[in-house]
Amino acid sequence: MLTPIFHSDSPLYIQLYSFLKEQIEQGELKSFAKLPSIRQLSIHLNISKTTVESAYQQLLAEGYVESKPRSGLIVLPLESEAIIRDLHPPSFSAVRLDEAPHVDFQYGDIDLAHFPIKRWKKYMREAMSEENFDVFHYGEKQGDQLLRIEISKYLYGSRGISCHPKQIVLCAGTQLAVDLICQLLKLQGQEVAMENPGYDGVHAIFSQHKCKTIPISIEKDGLCIDELTDSHAKAVYVTPSHQFPYGMVLSIQKRMKLLHWAKEASSYIIEDDYDSEYRYEGHPISSLKSLDTDGRVLYLGTFSKSFLPALRTSYIVLPLSLVDTYQENYQFHSQSVSPIFQRALQQFMITGDFMRHIRKMRKIYHDKHQVLLSVINKYMGDKVEVIGEKAGLHLLLNVKGRDEHDLMLKAEKNHIRVYSTSSFWLIKKDHPRSLIMLGFGGISTEKIEEGIRLLSLAWFERKEGY
Repeated sequence: MLTPIFHSDSPLYIQLYSFLKEQIEQGELKSFAKLPSIRQLSIHLNISKTTVESAYQQLLAEGYVESKPRSGLIVLPLESEAIIRDLHPPSFSAVRLDEAPHVDFQYGDIDLAHFPIKRWKKYMREAMSEENFDVFHYGEKQGDQLLRIEISKYLYGSRGISCHPKQIVLCAGTQLAVDLICQLLKLQGQEVAMENPGYDGVHAIFSQHKCKTIPISIEKDGLCIDELTDSHAKAVYVTPSHQFPYGMVLSIQKRMKLLHWAKEASSYIIEDDYDSEYRYEGHPISSLKSLDTDGRVLYLGTFSKSFLPALRTSYIVLPLSLVDTYQENYQFHSQSVSPIFQRALQQFMITGDFMRHIRKMRKIYHDKHQVLLSVINKYMGDKVEVIGEKAGLHLLLNVKGRDEHDLMLKAEKNHIRVYSTSSFWLIKKDHPRSLIMLGFGGISTEKIEEGIRLLSLAWFERKEGY
């Protein structure tokens, strides 16, 4: 299997792109060979899917590969045969998995069995009706105004955020939103703090902007404010309502200290509220943005967990003080989210269907969450520690005294797929080797129990009668 050797001199996606490009030019990857899927290669190389996707996008852009429906990425023939050497057949095909896993605890998947497909088709048809021909153009640069009005209403009712629609900017995903923020705040080459561990997709964006990322430890009540205060960060990225991946909530005392830090340091807080809809204990946690009186918080929201990842619809709520700056500097930027999707989503929200969907899914995910906790206790007992069990669509398992690679391998052999957390650590030596991530949003309750039972058999060598 072809495997690059990574070093620290350049971003990982550049190194992976360069490696694949060289393999194509030298004939190691022959014309019409199929590249591994993003997920397969990220697992094989133990790197983030974002890194693989960025490398693949560069290969696409330069014409080394093409994307074919239901086939993935295919290597294209090169014009000049001089740079192609007829070497041994490519071994990249060995990266493919023998078969799909029986149960896949992939984080980020949603429950498609309960997705309101008929209602969504109705709104899509209405969005493309003759009276809505405006959606066939490029769309408003900040996003559909009618949709931004609905988002502002939703945020006020659900997160206590009072904002004008002009403060809202729609983006095709959280990473694109953070990319825009890096440009808006001129963070290139600046010190930027983020939780350690934290979302690797955002860390990749900071790296691409050559930010000096400062890892800030997390404690039982969230981000360590003392470490942040000692830094010279121009911005900090946080997940205060449900820390990713550990799941704790930033305490109100720390929220106030964090806001005070931003004011005193003239810095900004990037608040990622990625799954606040799904909290299973106590009342919803107030957003940082709702407490911000000094215009220091840029709030990130997404419809990927609450509705549909394929929409690629996220949004930023800017402080009022940055609205004019945004409009002046980005007046020539086209909107990245389809105007058709935006109008359909606006209709889905204004009719009340969106809130009905949220309430339904909150109950469904709560039931799955309870089943997951119950069967972990049933089959694994005190051999594991459950972390981050109060909210969201994932939790962590600390499998005491074990190594994640061994655990993942044993799970794969039993047709169960679980996931490493190593990519979330900015300081790799801090990474606990015994942690495993389990996502449960896209799995039925029956599959959840079967998956945990088989994991127990694989990890603890229990007999089938256990």
